[in-house]
Amino acid sequence: MALLASVFVVAACGLVYELSAAALSSYLLGDSVLQFSTVIGTYLFAMGVGSWLSRYFDRQLPAHFLRIELLVALIGGGLPAVLFIANAYVPGAFRLLLYGMVLVVGALVGLEIPLVMRILRRNVALKELVSQVLTFDYLGALAVSIAFPLLLVPQLGMIRTGLLFGLMNAAVAVWALWLFRHELRRLGAHALACALVLLTLAAAFVLADRITTLAEDKFYQDRIIFSATSPYQRIVVTHGSAGHRLFLNGNLQFAERDEYRYHEALVHPAMAAQGAPKKVAVLGGGDGMAVREILKYPSVESVTLVELDPNMTRLFTEHETLAALNGGSLKSPKVRIVNTDAFQWLQQAGDSFDVIVVDFPDPTNFAIGKLYTNSFYALLDKRLSASGYAVIQTTSPLIARKSFWTVAETIESVGLQVTPYHAHVPSFGEWGYIIASRRPYRLPEAGALPPGLRFLSAQSLPLLFDFPLDMARVPAEVNRLSNQVLVTTYEQEWGKR
Repeated sequence: MALLASVFVVAACGLVYELSAAALSSYLLGDSVLQFSTVIGTYLFAMGVGSWLSRYFDRQLPAHFLRIELLVALIGGGLPAVLFIANAYVPGAFRLLLYGMVLVVGALVGLEIPLVMRILRRNVALKELVSQVLTFDYLGALAVSIAFPLLLVPQLGMIRTGLLFGLMNAAVAVWALWLFRHELRRLGAHALACALVLLTLAAAFVLADRITTLAEDKFYQDRIIFSATSPYQRIVVTHGSAGHRLFLNGNLQFAERDEYRYHEALVHPAMAAQGAPKKVAVLGGGDGMAVREILKYPSVESVTLVELDPNMTRLFTEHETLAALNGGSLKSPKVRIVNTDAFQWLQQAGDSFDVIVVDFPDPTNFAIGKLYTNSFYALLDKRLSASGYAVIQTTSPLIARKSFWTVAETIESVGLQVTPYHAHVPSFGEWGYIIASRRPYRLPEAGALPPGLRFLSAQSLPLLFDFPLDMARVPAEVNRLSNQVLVTTYEQEWGKR
């Protein structure tokens, strides 16, 4: 029974290493569907290779099993830490190291189960052996697949999760050392190897925060004042010469020194043109910066902020320094925070809004790309009042020209009129936005903009709607749920930089 329990642990550990590699590659390389698919495919292939190689292990099976457990513990447990550091210090070698480690760990994991089955075959009939081993193998996989996103990563972080399961693999090796102590020829050497691996993993577990800081300080360069891993993303806030900067999964979301340009351009052309907006919704934008700009209009009675990650809204509500950046907007009695998926929120029957501000990250993967599809904009249309405006942040029309006009084409496909515009934000470069509405857009009347703006004025606002030749419209496809062309186009265009 104890050996079957080790099968449960072995399966759980193997899946953790697989999920860690896939999650890290999606964080750092984007396109979660592609990364999960290629990493899992490579891992399963390597497991097949390992299973095939197991035929060459004939003698001293307990000793081979012990050594393999220690190697899996060391390489698999250290995988997240090694990849984080590699991404910071040798980013050019990240892919090679990622798939190299996945192949090695997968092959070692593929060796484990065949060896366990051959060891168990001494005392268990083949029919019962196969059913029992596979049952415990699948149960271990089920337990980890649930715990990994809901408990392990949010509570321990990626690096400590990997090291914890490395320690569990090493514990299985120690147990095998004790169980087969009479069969092992070099017991002292095996015991020393177990002790060294356990000490290495335990020390790394204790120093995990320093390892994370070492990697992220190099990657982000500025001093990190806050970092957390939620079930949805890696949140990092830094402070340096550009003031505070927010990164989600390594992608810059705003820099304090010029975020006012981005958020004034995002909010005010639609808000001021609407006339006297009362009910406003913000989709995304959990940092509260867009809400700050919206609350500058006395006519606003309520703002509904729909943000998937509660860690974001909590951070920018409770962290004194960060809450000061949004002027304490998330604490306003006019603001209602809804932590849910924006797509699902739009699907529910509800109120209509005078202005909807859509402030999602760029479509770097299919999970975000669904929020740029015609299905999403059709739902958005249903929530707009007859005279309402929706405004969507739409990446750079200069760097990602086709991506920008793909969004415009997609919005038009559901019957909404589009009014594109752009603004220069030094941290991002030339940045684009699109106003979507049922009625033609008209520039706001003189005096409609609130006082105290730092970037926009009645004189400069019309200039945002002029597109030079290198940003002019180009033919583009509609981005659909069934075929998210935008994600592929976006990656191709930004990859050319």
